[in-house]
Parts: sequence; C-alpha cells; structure tokens
Amino acid sequence: MNYPVWETYFINPGLWVAIIAVFHVFISHFAVGGGIFLWYTDRLSVLTNDQDLREFVRKHTWFFLLITMVLGGVSGVGIWFIIGIASPEATSILINQFVFFWAIEWVFFFVEIVALLIYHYKFDELSDKLRLRVALLYAISAWMSLFVINGIICFMLTPGKWLETRNPWHGFFNPSSFPSLFFRTGISIMLAGIFGIFSTLFFSPKDKRSFLLKYNVKWLYVAFPFIFFSSIWYFLTVPELSKVFNFVFNRQVLMAKKLLYVSSAFIYLISLAFLVKVNPGLQRVLAFLLLFIGLLWLGSFEHIREYARRPYVIYGYLYSFGIRVEEEKKLNSEGFLKHARWAMVKEVTEDNKIWAGREIFNLQCLSCHTIKGLRNDVVEKARGFTYFGMVSQLYGQGKVLGYMPKFIGTEKEREALATFLVKELLRKPENPPELKPVIRELKTQPFTFDPQKDQYVIFVFSPLGMKCVTDADRWFSFLYPGSTFEALVIKRGPKPEMLDNTKVQLVYKVEPGFKTPSKHVLFWDYATEFFNQTVPKDLGLTGKGLNGTFDWDEKRKIFIAKGIPVLPYKKDGTYNPYPVFEIEAVDKVSGKVLQRTKAVSPVATEFRCYVCHEGSPRWNGVAGISDQTAINILKAHDKNHQTNFYKSALQGKPVFCQKCHADFIVGSEGIKGYNSFSAAIHGWHANYMPYKDEKACYLCHPDHPKGNTKCYRDIHKKLGLECVDCHGNIDFHATSLLKGTNTKTSKFLLAHLNPPIPKDQITPRKPWVQQPDCLNCHKGFQKPAKEAKGYNNWTEDVSGLFRVRKDNTQKLPCLVCHGSPHALYPAFNPYGMVIDNLQPLQYQRNILPIGANLKCEVCHLKKMNVPSHHPNLIRTFRNSKLLTSQTDLE
Repeated sequence: MNYPVWETYFINPGLWVAIIAVFHVFISHFAVGGGIFLWYTDRLSVLTNDQDLREFVRKHTWFFLLITMVLGGVSGVGIWFIIGIASPEATSILINQFVFFWAIEWVFFFVEIVALLIYHYKFDELSDKLRLRVALLYAISAWMSLFVINGIICFMLTPGKWLETRNPWHGFFNPSSFPSLFFRTGISIMLAGIFGIFSTLFFSPKDKRSFLLKYNVKWLYVAFPFIFFSSIWYFLTVPELSKVFNFVFNRQVLMAKKLLYVSSAFIYLISLAFLVKVNPGLQRVLAFLLLFIGLLWLGSFEHIREYARRPYVIYGYLYSFGIRVEEEKKLNSEGFLKHARWAMVKEVTEDNKIWAGREIFNLQCLSCHTIKGLRNDVVEKARGFTYFGMVSQLYGQGKVLGYMPKFIGTEKEREALATFLVKELLRKPENPPELKPVIRELKTQPFTFDPQKDQYVIFVFSPLGMKCVTDADRWFSFLYPGSTFEALVIKRGPKPEMLDNTKVQLVYKVEPGFKTPSKHVLFWDYATEFFNQTVPKDLGLTGKGLNGTFDWDEKRKIFIAKGIPVLPYKKDGTYNPYPVFEIEAVDKVSGKVLQRTKAVSPVATEFRCYVCHEGSPRWNGVAGISDQTAINILKAHDKNHQTNFYKSALQGKPVFCQKCHADFIVGSEGIKGYNSFSAAIHGWHANYMPYKDEKACYLCHPDHPKGNTKCYRDIHKKLGLECVDCHGNIDFHATSLLKGTNTKTSKFLLAHLNPPIPKDQITPRKPWVQQPDCLNCHKGFQKPAKEAKGYNNWTEDVSGLFRVRKDNTQKLPCLVCHGSPHALYPAFNPYGMVIDNLQPLQYQRNILPIGANLKCEVCHLKKMNVPSHHPNLIRTFRNSKLLTSQTDLE
C-alpha cells in the first residue's frame, strides 16, 4: 500500500512476471548447467585428444554465449523491472533484507561474465590447462550465483526462523534452501543435455553426431536422480497448510502438476529417439520440440512453486497484494482505504460505492486477477454469484480455500467491492428476486369427536416436523420425496389400551390435488441413477403412494407409513407446504371404521440457494431450485473439490450427495474420510456466512420471514425463541458437527469459525442422532430459567431424541401429546391455526397439547390426579395468555 498500483486489466502483473521469469529461469539454469557441461566436455576432449569434440565445444560456446549473455541478460533486467512494478513491497523487502547477499551474487555474476567472454574469445589462444581453468571458474561462479539467488527465492516460500528473528542469515538458510539447490542443480544438468542435443544437431560434424547425441542424452539421465529425490525432499519442506490449500484444493496447481508429470515423461521418451538412427530432419524437429517441452516443464514447476506460497508473496509475512500480515487486524478495524496511500477514495459512502470498490479491486485483486483478460478473469469467476453471494464469498475468502488471501477491510469496504464486481462488472442487481407471497388460509376442519360415544382415538404425527425436498433432480439430489407418518391407535378406558396391527389397520389418503407428484419433479426419471432401483411413478422408495396403509413397527410398537412421496405442488399450480391426509382405523375383523382423523404432512422445497448462487425459485417464482441455481452449485463444487458433477449431469448422470457424504437420515454410510453431509454443508457455509444469528438459518432453511413455508411455527417461536437458542449460532452448530466428524478437512473448516464459546468446550455430536435435549431447558419438566440454552448438551443416541422418546411408562411417544418437532402444540401456522392443531381441536376442542388443562379424559375417560406420563403434568397450560381467539381455547 506504500506504492501506486500498476493497472493492467487485460494481463495482470502476475502473468507479466510469469512470462518474463519463466523464460529467464529457463536460460539461467542452462547457464549454470551449461557451464558444467562446457568444462566437463572440453576436459574430455583434452583427455582424449579429440579435435572434433573440441571443435564442437568451441561452436557450442558461441551458441551458449549468445543465449545466456544476450537473452539471459535482457530477461534478467526485465525481471527486476517487472517485479519492481508488480510487487514493489516484496521487492523492497528482498533488497533491504538481503543487500549483502545481492552484492555477493553480483560479484559472482561479474566473474561469470568475464570468464565466459575470455573462454569464448580466447578459446584458440589459451593453453588447454588455462582454458579449462577459465571454464571451471565460469562453472563455479555460475553455480554460486544460483546458490545465492536460490536461498533468497526459497526464503519467500519458507522464511523459517526469520519470521521471529528478522535475521537475514536465518532467511537465507531456510528450510527449503538446500533441497531446492539440489533440485535446481539437477534441472541445470538436464537443460545442459537438452541444449547440448540441440547444438549437436546444428553445429557438430556429421560423423560425430551419433556419439554426441548419446553423450548429451546421458546428461538427462544423470540429472534424473538429482531431480527425483530432491523434489521429494523439497516438497517435505513446504508448509503443511500450503500442502493442503495449494496441492489439494487449488485447481491451477493440480493442472500444473499434471503438466509437470506429462512433460517429464515426454522429455525422457523423446530423448530415447536420439539414441537410434532417425532422419536428421526429424531429429531437428524433435530437438525444437524437446526445447519447447523443457520450457513447459520448467514453467509448470515455477508455477507450482509460486502457488505454493499462496496466499503470500513471503509466506506468513506479506500477502500477495503487498499487505503485511501484521497490518491485517488494524486495517479490518480502521479501514483499508483509509490507510491506502495512493487511493483516491478514503471512506465508503453510498455515492462512491462503485468507485471505492474499483479502488479496492485494484489494490487487493489486480495482482492476480484480470477484468475480461487472459488469465484469472474476475468477471468469469464471479459470474455465478449474486451480490449477497459475492459479499459472502469475500467474507469467507481465504478461510477454507487458503490459497487466496483474506479480504482485508471493513464490512462497508467488503460491500463496496461486491458492488463493483456484481453491479458494475456483471450488471446484476444487488437484491435477489422478490419472493412471491402465496400464503392463504387453508380450508380444512378436524373430524368431529364425541367424548361420550367414541371408543377410539388416533394420533398421527410427522416425526420430522417438516420434510424438505430438493427438486433439482436433473442435476443433483440430497433430499428426495419421502415423508413419514407415525401413528398410535388407543382404545379409550380407565386404563387405555394401545392397539397393534393384529386388531386394526390404518389407512391414509391425501387430499385432492397432490396425487401425481411425478408431474411436477423429475425424481422418478433419475431414481435409477440415484439409488440403482426403478421407482414406479408417484410411489416412494419404500413402495408407498399418496394413498395406502400403515405398516407396524414391532420394535417400537407403533404404526408407520414411511416414504410417502408428497410434494408441496398442487395440481392447480399452487404452492401448499401443508397437504392434509385423512387417516382411518379399520377393525381387521369386521371392517368397521373405528375412528378417523386428519394430519398434515409438512413438506417444503423452499430453498434459497439462489440468494448466493443466482437464479430464482423454480416453481412459479415461489419455491424450488432452478436449473441456473443448480448448475452454479455444481460448478462451484467442481471448482472447489475437483469433481466433474456438472459434466456428469449433462450426460444424464446427476449426483446424489450422500453417496459420498454419510447421512443418518437417508441411511447413507458415505465414503470413509469424507465429512458427514450435515458437517460438510454447515462447515463449509459457516465459513462464508456473514450473518451469525437466525438470519443465517433463514437463508437456507424454509423459514424466512418473507417466505411461504414457515417450518418453525410452534409455541417456542411465539414466545420469541429462535433457531440459535436450541441449536446454537451457525459457527457453533458447524463446530459441533465438524468435531463429531473429525476428518482431515474438518480441521481446516474449523480453523476460522468463531463460536460464542471456546471450541474446546463444544461437545461433538453426530447429525440427526445427537440433538438438543428438551430437558436441557425444561429441567424436571419445569418452566425454563431465563438463561437456559438448548445447545451443547446432546442426546446420547437416537433413543433420546424427542421424535423417538417415550414417556415415563415407556409406552406413549412424546409426539402423541406434544405434536411434531418445530410444530409443537399450540402451533401458529400462517396457513391457519387449524392446520397443525387438527388432533387437539378434534379431541379436546382447543389447540393445546393433548391432555393439557387436565384433559386426561381424551384417553382415560376421566380426569387423573397422578402425573403418570411425566412430572409436572397435572396443571393448567402455562402460556394461555398467548392464545387470543375463540379457536385457541375451548
């Protein structure tokens, strides 16, 4: 920030450096290896008294001088020029810290020049002994020059103790200096052989050509063990975080690695062609090809080395855009632009947002990115983001994908950069599409119930409270159609009797308009790809349809209808997340209907992925995941995790996410070493989520205040409790899941999360198995204390979950009396007070929990004075003041 920015939007400074540097490094390594080659080959000519070989050396020296002194010298000056304007802060540090070493290097370079000029121009005049001494002096000086420059370059990747001591000797003799020195020496020897082959084909006598080609090829094979073993040593010195961020997540490094491996194979395969008799014209073509592949090989290595430093220019000290790590906290607090010496805008306002964003882009992004340019085009990379998606990307930048530097600046500055990128460059609006409001009162009423005559009651509940479905089946799926009902049939009496499947059969049917879900989603077209089974249209994976019968779960002693493929899309084109089912209990002997009831099967497709990933709701502007949103999600996954899901989906093979990521709720074991699905989703997105309260939950789950679902709608919501009161905020929630997964990647996802309590105090948990326990707050079934929190004290296993737990008698599920999760009685559904309270209204003419206000006669035929189901049961409803209408209370 102490220097003005060199603004080149089409070719960024980093690319300019790469173009000049790779060319120079290619020649400079040849200068080192070629010096050893000249001395050794000339010595061989003297020892064997081979005049032809000596003549080859003389001609090769002219070629060598022309390449190294002219092209090498010019490109060397070019490097100093380009790094001085591309990364002036880093250049200044290197000069000031290593001024003594640069002086030494210039001495060696001067000796190198003088020795080579004398060797070339006095080649025929010097005695053999003196000529060889001059050649050896050049070779030693060139290698020493490499030794000095190598130490300084390696300092940028592994500064070692210098970060603490600021001692130049610690910086020079850093962890990677010696392995890199051996590696580069091997490169130099290899390039000497490659250039020797080229020189042989153009400057050697024909009768000597076969011998010289074999001789030069040997230099490649002598270099191989140096390169191979030292490369392993070199890689071991790379910082551990860099190994993960740059060698696992960074796609550009992976491409460079492939190029390095492929070019290595080609170099040695092509070299074999020079060991056999081949047409001279073809040999020359192969020689040019070998030089070009050698340049690609070195370029791919330098690319990998440069990226291994990311997100720094000097690892752990100076970010790639020239800001020191020690300045980060101050700039985040006080403002980046305020301290940017050459910025025209010092403070972000509504009027200058775009200009301020451009200034920030120039200062923080332009060193690596272009605008519609040759490489790392920011327009192309930002294309799949909305404004809020870009704000989130900048918030999480450099946290999970650590090869990018973190955004530095205030929240307003982050928003300004997002505005510039999205509004100015992409010409997109700042706000996502407005949700289309469709909530209306649903016309349904409970069946009648005569407490004097009716002998049976049916309790039906949805154990999840809300079944979510991803309807982007052409592209991916992680929540497929398949709702579940559980039910009990009780014969009323002084001692109520729970009936099993030997006495009654439970039959269900959905209300009109929901019977053909296959007309609204493509799940059935891709079920074979997802689950390796053909699923008949309008049936679920378990064979259940929209009308059918309950099964009996002998272990749990409960009726269950699992896998009902109900969707919130009605035949008439309306969105209704609360389809109502009618359930009948039929006597198995007589066929008589013993009792009827209604129950809602809540189901939602209202995912707001488009808020970040662009697009709009698929279904009539109300809900669902559109093609554009789904494609952007797949492309983001492919980019960040090196998958090919988008291409696979185009070929008719969409991905089922839980094939890789374990998920208890769908019965998937996933792949060992991968995070569970919940940990992966929450752990990744928590790092990018600028909100930490319930707004983070609303962005993904179907409960947005302006949404059309409202999945959280019970008494707790009415009392003002939010998602974070039971589950913890997004960082806490993600931390508990990641600690429960405990994979290699979970550690990196955890690193930048900031939960409200220390991470070591957060209890790990398994998703869907260990959840907040109701008794965390309702200790002894009493009124919660004001400071009570539901999170960080999880159920031990599935048996402790509210949706599975039974009362003290271990017979009656909690859901019978209290209703479904997130819809506990009394529930306050925006689609009508009746919807989630159908059974309380039917059996006791109010919307309170079953049996509340001493309504024990629903099952017992009389009031009870013993709290047999759980303590603190025999009392009036605590929150009656919240109930205001005539439908609320009897």
